[in-house]
Amino acid sequence: MRVTEATAEIFVTAFKALKRKERDAVLQKLVTDAELADDLADSLALEARRNQPHTPLRDVLKDLRIRV
Repeated sequence: MRVTEATAEIFVTAFKALKRKERDAVLQKLVTDAELADDLADSLALEARRNQPHTPLRDVLKDLRIRV
């Protein structure tokens, strides 16, 4: 396990150990901080699309040229 993964694991473990009200307060802070909220939204979008098929950029650009 890398240092980054270990650090994330520590934070998640600590977060899970919080009482419900404390977890809600942490989440509220995350979503009301514009920069953190953007990072969170980006991370969620990437994770949701992780298993989608990939299309090389070259193919996408070629397809766009054909349609325009």
